[in-house]
Amino acid sequence: MLQIIKCNAGHCDELSVLFNDYRIFYGQNSDMESACGFISERLTKNDSAIFTAFEENIMCGFVQLYPSFSSVAMKRTYYLNDLFVNVSFRRKGIAEALINKSIGFAKENSAARITLCTQMENDAAKNLYSKCGFTKNTAYDYFNFTI
Repeated sequence: MLQIIKCNAGHCDELSVLFNDYRIFYGQNSDMESACGFISERLTKNDSAIFTAFEENIMCGFVQLYPSFSSVAMKRTYYLNDLFVNVSFRRKGIAEALINKSIGFAKENSAARITLCTQMENDAAKNLYSKCGFTKNTAYDYFNFTI
């Protein structure tokens, strides 16, 4: 049975393993020490909301939302920055359940929206996001300044 919970500092070690795998998926080198430090800091400072999925008491996926604000809407917004499901648990609806949990969380916090981005060639993710009700932004061009 799938269970999704909001993480706290007690989940740091287990979550860090998934977070490290997520970073490897995106072409980064494995770095458990830094992954653990990063996740620990997010949880300790409470500057992101992280939900994890458990199937049969095994942590198998997570989603991380960073809070922001919309000055125009005068409301909180969230940026869905990280979504990952362990390869052994994919195609079971876990990613969709994590997204739906994120949407519920944003609604509970009276947020104006959830924003995300994904790689242009990631058709599986784009299809999932569309299925969950996300729409592609065509009104604005986004720009990055890399530091």
